[in-house]
Amino acid sequence: MPTDKTQWTDTLIHLFALASRLEGEGQYNLAKLTRAAADSLCRRETHPLDIPSDTDKLTAQVQQAIEALSHLNVNADLLSAMTRGAEFMAQGKLSPITATPHPYVCRGCGYVTLSPPVEPCPTCGAFAETFQRFMPNYWFDALQPEAALECLRQTPLAVEKLIVGLSDEAMNQSPSDGGWAIRNTLSHLRDAQGVLDFRVDLFIKEAHPILESKAVFAWAKNEAERPPSGRDIFETYRVSRAETLRKLESFAPSDWERVGEHEEFGTVTLRQQVSYFAAHEPTHLSQIRALTR
Repeated sequence: MPTDKTQWTDTLIHLFALASRLEGEGQYNLAKLTRAAADSLCRRETHPLDIPSDTDKLTAQVQQAIEALSHLNVNADLLSAMTRGAEFMAQGKLSPITATPHPYVCRGCGYVTLSPPVEPCPTCGAFAETFQRFMPNYWFDALQPEAALECLRQTPLAVEKLIVGLSDEAMNQSPSDGGWAIRNTLSHLRDAQGVLDFRVDLFIKEAHPILESKAVFAWAKNEAERPPSGRDIFETYRVSRAETLRKLESFAPSDWERVGEHEEFGTVTLRQQVSYFAAHEPTHLSQIRALTR
């Protein structure tokens, strides 16, 4: 820890806030590296700061964090991976697992490595099995199949209750902060559902499918090929979800453990992918609810 405790604390708070914003923009791999750096320094509780969502400004924020970390003796490999992740983001891309691997942090002393540890911690001697692996987000804690299916069933019902009686004008109205209108959120849910359905089919057809990264967040404001109303967007989402549920409900327990290779997240099971989408959707319900008041 540097002698200037204020500088150390400010940097730590900024890292956690930056990670939250990166997750909100879909930059999960870059967010996991940022959180790992913060955890490597020390575990603290904090409140989010105002991190911009504009790509250029967000990239600059990451670079600022890297510069600050470089003065705090943080692992050079971790900083290099963050730099590579920022470069992908600056190009409007999601960073692949090959550029931004999962970090492992010693829970004893904070030593960090980007390779799965097989030897005791070189600093404090802690066993390799005690290192904490930082995944892109909590959605990789895979739900049991029935829990995932129930979540996938319930979210469209919750969305429908929130938008019942709303006019197209109300669903097209952007919030004062320039964020998504209800229509954009519905488009995002529909697009994510389309990706889920496509990937379920891949797991059915192929023994070890390759899953490409999809910048679904970036599609939400692309109106070029959108249906004419928010209600139509929701209906497309609802019908597609029913078909996905039909497929998943026919799977045997062993089918849920089928493995694929994700360009962004590495080796994943079908259960992890379904859980990812099931847990992701409810995070957008508050966006809709806030615009219905």
